[in-house]
Amino acid sequence: MNPRFFAPLVLSALLLAADASADFGHYESHAQSGNTLTIQSDRGELHLTAVNEAAFEVHYVEPGVRQLPSFALDAELDQNPPAVRTVISESASDIAFALPGLTAVVSKSPVRIEFLRDGQPLFAEEHGYYAYDTVRGFRFALDDEEKILGAGQRVVGMDRRGKRLPLYNRASYGYETDAEQMYYSVPAILSSDGYMIVFDNSASGWLDVGSTEPDVLGFEAVGGRTAYLAVAGDSYPDLLDNYTAATGRQPLPPRWALGNYASRFGYRNEEETRDVVRRFQREGIPLDAVILDLYWFGPDIQGHMGNLDWDREAWPNPEGMIGDFRADGIQTIAITEPFVLSTSKRWTDAVDNKVLAKNATGAPRRFDFYFGNTGLVDVFDERARDWFWQPYQMLFEQGAAGTWGDLGEPEVHPSDALHYLSDIDAWATADEIHNAYGHRWAQMVYEKQIEAYPDVRPLIMMRSGFAGTQRYGIVPWTGDVSRSWGGLKPQVELSLSMGLLGLAWTHSDLGGFAGGERFDRELYLRWLLYGVFQPVYRPHAQEHIAPEPVFHDRKTRRLAREFIELRYRLLPYLYTLAWENSRTGLPLMRPLFFEDPDNLDLYDRADAYLFGNAFFVHPVTDPGLRNVDVELPKGVWFDFWSGERIEGGGTHGARVSLSSIPVFVRAGSFVPMVDAVQTTADYSSERLTLHYYADSSVGAASGRMFEDDGKSRNSLETGEYELLDFEARQSANNLQLSFVRSGSAYPGRPDRRELTVVVHNWRGDIRDIRFDGRQIPVLASLPDTGHGAIHDKTTLTIRLDWSHSDSLLTITGNTGGTER
Repeated sequence: MNPRFFAPLVLSALLLAADASADFGHYESHAQSGNTLTIQSDRGELHLTAVNEAAFEVHYVEPGVRQLPSFALDAELDQNPPAVRTVISESASDIAFALPGLTAVVSKSPVRIEFLRDGQPLFAEEHGYYAYDTVRGFRFALDDEEKILGAGQRVVGMDRRGKRLPLYNRASYGYETDAEQMYYSVPAILSSDGYMIVFDNSASGWLDVGSTEPDVLGFEAVGGRTAYLAVAGDSYPDLLDNYTAATGRQPLPPRWALGNYASRFGYRNEEETRDVVRRFQREGIPLDAVILDLYWFGPDIQGHMGNLDWDREAWPNPEGMIGDFRADGIQTIAITEPFVLSTSKRWTDAVDNKVLAKNATGAPRRFDFYFGNTGLVDVFDERARDWFWQPYQMLFEQGAAGTWGDLGEPEVHPSDALHYLSDIDAWATADEIHNAYGHRWAQMVYEKQIEAYPDVRPLIMMRSGFAGTQRYGIVPWTGDVSRSWGGLKPQVELSLSMGLLGLAWTHSDLGGFAGGERFDRELYLRWLLYGVFQPVYRPHAQEHIAPEPVFHDRKTRRLAREFIELRYRLLPYLYTLAWENSRTGLPLMRPLFFEDPDNLDLYDRADAYLFGNAFFVHPVTDPGLRNVDVELPKGVWFDFWSGERIEGGGTHGARVSLSSIPVFVRAGSFVPMVDAVQTTADYSSERLTLHYYADSSVGAASGRMFEDDGKSRNSLETGEYELLDFEARQSANNLQLSFVRSGSAYPGRPDRRELTVVVHNWRGDIRDIRFDGRQIPVLASLPDTGHGAIHDKTTLTIRLDWSHSDSLLTITGNTGGTER
């Protein structure tokens, strides 16, 4: 027998022989090496590793309890350990391992950990570690009032307290307002007490959030790594910064990823796909990408998965099609799946090359599912990854710009399937590594793509992964949601929950995917307008009701065009949010408790969210509404559509129509915009409109805009980008706006900008406007070139030529300039 196939049998025997461990025993000794403190107990070794100034990896290693690799931690930390100041102190009863932002206090008998921040208790192991033959995990104490968020994709309410949730990625077709198990579970939580815990274990298991025992948080799994990450922070943005520093940052995506996608299940042939693109162009609806579902490799839904090559009868010239699209600024993405059907053209090749997950005899583990009889590519095996890369290499050589990986839970994954972890030369059962399958797949595509195309930013759309998969450029979506109002309702909860765990690009199939008996214009338009203010704009659905606006009536097309054009006008703001996320882990969509962490009621809110720092968005998720009661955060806000000034901190009745949902802008916000373009290939910020929402309640404010060429993968490392910084200072009847550019040259960087400054809520008369000391005339209309200003009752618009030197715009009124 091949020894690689014999390994799982030996392992099973070892596990059965291992002693059960109800705790980690009693302290014997300790030693420090670099950032790691190792404590020896009479049960094994406890490794506490400082991964940054406010995060520990906690790894319990007991003889006979098999360990698997970490999937959550960024491997860069092993290669380049951070310089962290650590202090160790010992008493008769415990050992303290202190970082600047978090301290682990390890009791000696039994070995158990409490975490402190600023000398105060933050959270603690209740029982801590345990391991038996068939289950292992950790138990932590919960405070009475503590809210627990996270756990990945679930529709159970933002606060997971009282729930026992499966840790097993599984498809949830046609879900609506109740779904405890979905495509992308994450074994991690965020607490209202200001900490995060990540169970760094890829096995099938459970997260028990005070369900079995009200005051106990439990992680448990059938096998895998007995480790977790403990993370703290001074604020929620700081907490997410520390978490993504440990698990990896999302790479900056290409700018075109923020544009509009044409997508459905699915385009049948080249002629149909070309026709769809022409329709967008004729209608003048911006378009940046077209996505091809499974018909690119076969004429039917069933029987062809695994071909992963063009069906040349339906697609006679895909290279020419992709090239024509790219010439028009439109990118092409084709779907892939990790299943190779026994009826596919690549089955024999897959078997011969031994790239499929195995059964107990070493043969491919075959099974039936909806699409046919199949095997599963073993993405944990380097040899299988090399084989699986071939169709991606082909598509990229033909001009494809991104990747779409579907069914990566995997959708069907027999528990007795065996995978070869070539990185550590060990075998694992499907149940031991199930939740890391999509993670390893995304890693494969990302690493091989940047090796082959080092200057290209990967875009990898996948619906399953693990904690930390964001470092491989994953753009998750929320799966096959029902095309219904019930399907729209949970989308904010899903995106917020994922964004809190580093997966900030989580988005939905706009319009809904599954079912629907007839086209519902109101539902469709509500979803499309919400999409303007989510990370990715991608209508996608089953084809019996067209997801693309170009196939609908004139009114629907007109409104959809307006929504999508707004999306494109907001590109400087959106792209800056993407850059901010790539640097700090701060999500694009942010929960309302970021505004007031002490207000526990806000942790339950999923009816509205912050989109960046400037926007408050409240999607409309019920039919027939003309008025929506909105609970705005404290402070002054402005209705994005009407400009109405509103005092926050209470309930506001917002009027809505088919062309509007409640969207408000925070006083003191800078919102950069450009003119809408047909594709981001035509994007330029040389003509930049900068909106400033002035209010006398805001004496000082600042904003920032990031800009580069939108495509070079290493622009942040090489410094080939620019930052535009804006500041406002307001007192009485005077407003000063300053503009500063920093950074280096990059392809396409404007030498100067035509800058249009729009000051909202300027109600007083104008006495004087000066730009760098030069007086700006107030005119009846804006000039085509040069400097000038116009003023209506509430808005002051000023056109300037900015040479990019540090500049100051001063506005002086005869009376109070802004309403209070």
